[in-house]
Amino acid sequence: MSAALALPERMRAVLLTGNGGFDKLDCRDDELLPRPGPGEVLIRVAAAGVNNTDINTRIGWYSKAVAEATQVGGASGIAGAENDGWSGVAFHFPRIQGADACGRIVAVGEGVAASRIGSRVLVEPVFRAEGAALASAIYFGSEIDGAFAEYAVAPSRHAHAVDCAWSDAELASIPCAYSAAENMLTRAGLAAGETVLVTGASGGVGSAAVQLAKRRGARVIGVARADKAAAVRAIGADRTIDRGADLLNELGRESVEVVIDVVGGSQFDELLQLLKRGGRYAVAGAIAGPIVSLDLRTLYLKDLRLLGCTVIEPTVFPNLVSYIERGEIRPLVAATYPLNEIVAAQQAFLEKAHIGKIVLLF
Repeated sequence: MSAALALPERMRAVLLTGNGGFDKLDCRDDELLPRPGPGEVLIRVAAAGVNNTDINTRIGWYSKAVAEATQVGGASGIAGAENDGWSGVAFHFPRIQGADACGRIVAVGEGVAASRIGSRVLVEPVFRAEGAALASAIYFGSEIDGAFAEYAVAPSRHAHAVDCAWSDAELASIPCAYSAAENMLTRAGLAAGETVLVTGASGGVGSAAVQLAKRRGARVIGVARADKAAAVRAIGADRTIDRGADLLNELGRESVEVVIDVVGGSQFDELLQLLKRGGRYAVAGAIAGPIVSLDLRTLYLKDLRLLGCTVIEPTVFPNLVSYIERGEIRPLVAATYPLNEIVAAQQAFLEKAHIGKIVLLF
């Protein structure tokens, strides 16, 4: 390991000790400092975003035995949940979670240029060896330790240098939410002039999708609570629809080319009916519930494409960095909390009163 300065032996970190409630989050100040292996870098984390995936894993929501919305067990966990990670493989505890990391490289492993030390970086949260199959992907803060600690290790190729004047909190808003949103838009092939409907448009992924879709020159319709509609329009939505409204009544059948969905639940059938023939539905979340009803006639008679999106395309993260550096996007930071107040941060996240991202600062 090569380092530019002396490093401590121990660090502050939050360990997830099992599936369940907030009591499974163990804030410690004596966790051993990780060391970068070949091809890896050690990052001094400055800020880390809070995401649905952190809570989903803690409460056991990825278990196939669970059919509830993510809100149901957010505070206490979900009874009957089995220990499944997002990939279907059993999750290993304890684990340092956190998919979003902004910080600086302080040490490098074998094969990584020492000149990388000192670089301000964002960590691309889904790791996959170049050319490797989707099945080989692992998630930062899930299969390996992540950003809810003062220091974190990541592959050098997934630690992207970024040159901008943004705050640490703003940068930490990008990795998970914006890569998920840009990945859905990329997979769906959203083009200028098309109309896209974005569900959950005031949340982290939804607000990112609104901005990124507008950047592509699309007409953007955001679904959000009425009290958040003005903020969603301010970041690029051409129109907003109240979360509880009848979408078919508001827009009419076959009115949009693309749906970007992170909500799922009972509105799924409506969303497919909104799509024009040849339309594309992309999904990267199901906060209102993972079990939906599908009329196969709607799917095949309209020649629709349904796109599940987790592992991001190779172009997505480099493109996001370029958008940042050219000033083409700007995240919404709803609130910040110190690392040791992670429970309060997750409680605020679960209340869904915020717009944009909630971020932990170090």
